[in-house]
Amino acid sequence: MNLFAEFPPALILILGALAVPLLPLAIRRIYVIALPLAALLYIIALPESTTGWEVGLFEFTKDPLQFLRVDKLSKAFGIIFALNAVIAFIFAFYVKGSSQHVAALLYIGGALGAVFSGDLLSLYVFWELMAVASTIVIISRKTEQAKGAAFRYVMIHLLGGLLLLAGIILTIQHNGGDIRFIPENINLADKHWGIYFIVAGILVNVGAVPLGSWLADSYPSASLTGGLVLSAYTTKTSVYALLRGFGPTEAQLAAGDAGGWEPLIWVGCIMAIYGIIYAFLENDMLRIIAFAIVSQAGFMVVGAGVGTAAAVSGATAHAMVCVLYISLLWMSSAAVLYRTGKSKFTDLGGLYKSMPLTLIFAVIGAATIAAAPFTGGFVSKPIIIAESLQGSYFNWPWLLLEIASVGVVFHAGLKLPYFVFFGKDRGLRPKEAPPSMLFAMLILAILCIFAGVNKDFLYSLLPYDVSFKAYSWAKVVHQFQLLMGAALGFYILLKVLKVLKPTPTISLDFDWFYRKGTPLLYTGLDKSLNGINAFAKTVFVDKIADWVCRFFDAAPSRALCALMFPVWKMKGLSEEAIEDQREMFYRMARRGTFAIGLTVFLAVVLLALLSLFTGIAAI
Repeated sequence: MNLFAEFPPALILILGALAVPLLPLAIRRIYVIALPLAALLYIIALPESTTGWEVGLFEFTKDPLQFLRVDKLSKAFGIIFALNAVIAFIFAFYVKGSSQHVAALLYIGGALGAVFSGDLLSLYVFWELMAVASTIVIISRKTEQAKGAAFRYVMIHLLGGLLLLAGIILTIQHNGGDIRFIPENINLADKHWGIYFIVAGILVNVGAVPLGSWLADSYPSASLTGGLVLSAYTTKTSVYALLRGFGPTEAQLAAGDAGGWEPLIWVGCIMAIYGIIYAFLENDMLRIIAFAIVSQAGFMVVGAGVGTAAAVSGATAHAMVCVLYISLLWMSSAAVLYRTGKSKFTDLGGLYKSMPLTLIFAVIGAATIAAAPFTGGFVSKPIIIAESLQGSYFNWPWLLLEIASVGVVFHAGLKLPYFVFFGKDRGLRPKEAPPSMLFAMLILAILCIFAGVNKDFLYSLLPYDVSFKAYSWAKVVHQFQLLMGAALGFYILLKVLKVLKPTPTISLDFDWFYRKGTPLLYTGLDKSLNGINAFAKTVFVDKIADWVCRFFDAAPSRALCALMFPVWKMKGLSEEAIEDQREMFYRMARRGTFAIGLTVFLAVVLLALLSLFTGIAAI
């Protein structure tokens, strides 16, 4: 193979990011769109079964690092990542600073690097690049809220990275130095600690409960562009890692068996329900989308847990479509925030009058996340739900995912667009979104519909063949029943019972524990450990050490005074005279100023004592 055929797509963005600060604004705006576009075209052109950039660095590994491994799974995620980056930078055409773009390109490059990595060690390198770059993306908003969110974000992701690294090291050791990132090496039948650490590290990044509160905390705190970029990559890269590690092995595919891991099914179900509950309670449109990301990622985690070829393909399809509609919802909400400076429902409403195009795009995004027929969500999400039945007529994962589907319609499909555009008119009359934002939203809206209408094209990109027939009468009627039922419930709560209205609520998530617990822990450690330090200083440094120093400082002089005491007694001196002599002699000893005769006398005595001790030691 030639060098170009083996070139990792991630390097197009990572190396290209270095030139961004050097370019004038007009060129930079085009350049940051051209970079991911070049990566997209390159990924499309890459033939499957391509491997490359194999570097042997470590003696403890059987195989070299592999920075490029192309198959249908990695290519599907690579295409949607690069495509979304192109559209995101079109949306961000208004941004003048370069720091956000540099961090975003490095972050997206890290995601592409992780997707195309063929081994566990190179996966970890790009995984950590994503964590560092995404933290910079959050900080780039330069507000106190962003700084606090970035600090909490990086702490959580450092934990996830350490868990992943520990798992990788243990797994490589268990596999005798085999570092390949394939299902055969993530063998759950072995039940060793490395597997569990890897899973834990991935679940931190995917937003699993209870460690997923970083998502709703950090994404809305970032800039409009930063939140848009963040919403597409961290959770989806983690989904890719789960599908790669827990998908069916070649032997299982040949036998028609499933891979997967059952606990992941329950983790995904909890995520799906948890996300819709918090989205239902939220008053902030960006936080609703953040919780929607958690809920939708839960569906994909279920697909990884089921582990059949169809479930893996369904999760891949849903990840691709999810990137589109989440980005579209984020863009429409970000456009509203850009024009109004407000993101809470209690401050918004009636915007359909002045932002009709943004409304249309928001409705298309809402319809897609609700899995309305003729949108991408309708042809991707039901595959996972169908596979969750696992051959039985009824089971709990299927029921929970159906409930989550109704909840998604309720909060992101209806609540979000209604309260922003049709709610109580607050008198806001902002301008329509800028042309670059509208153009980016138009592209995403077309893709959301295209994926639903041309499902065969979407299915052709998936890692395994899909025989799922989305447009059967039963499935279409079922979905319309679900949508109409959710809409009826929304109407009853809103207009009949009048209990559904925006309220300035604060939703307490699991991050409450480390927001409140961390200061308490710090105070406790400060009082206990620093208290022990203060006590030790007082007793050992200020008292005992000081006494020891003073003792040894004065000890030679006092010893000489003791040697002179018999001499003073033989002279017949009184007690008062002896005390005067002792004080005078002590001062002379401290200064080292003796008469010559006395010095000779003391030297003789000391030599005699030395000889005596030497003789005793020899015996």
